[in-house]
Amino acid sequence: MNNANENHVPSASQRADALKQALGERKLIPEGFLDEFNVMVTEDWRPENGANVVAKAWLDLEFKARLLKDGTAACAELGYSGVQGEYIHVLENNPRLQNVVVCTQCSCTAWPILGFPKEWYKSPEYRARLVRESRQVLTELGLALPEEVEIRVTDTTAETRFLVLPERPEGTEGWSQEKLAAIVTYETMVGIARVKL
Repeated sequence: MNNANENHVPSASQRADALKQALGERKLIPEGFLDEFNVMVTEDWRPENGANVVAKAWLDLEFKARLLKDGTAACAELGYSGVQGEYIHVLENNPRLQNVVVCTQCSCTAWPILGFPKEWYKSPEYRARLVRESRQVLTELGLALPEEVEIRVTDTTAETRFLVLPERPEGTEGWSQEKLAAIVTYETMVGIARVKL
């Protein structure tokens, strides 16, 4: 008769704890590194960071020029840098162009300004279909664009990360950076939606 413990499969949390303990015992990671990384992932890397970048670009044309020239450096000016934020390029939308970002290989994105990718962004169906049927996929996601609007899909990679700079909506004149940032979403910064009031 089999012992019940022989069939026990450790949970993901238990496996992660065991790995953390083993790495620590062998001194393969610095003391406190994983705890610091967890704070960075859960508290520091958020879509709100990218929204602040977008709002500042809408208000400050000199910053916008720097952002379009060197996204990595401009984001670092606001304190958004580090792992997965080294190679940020910014794609500007206009009334006749809708940029959309996808990672066809996995789920690469600019973590410091967008946070971890959403589940739908990582899905094989989204990654495959967006490249082949971009207009149809955007329509299904609620963004029906006129035929005269070009949809440009850009494949992000481990070496190049992208941020979509959405159009600033009419009716936001005189708004503060904080108020503007509040209407910018993750979806608008990867290009599957437009900013709405």
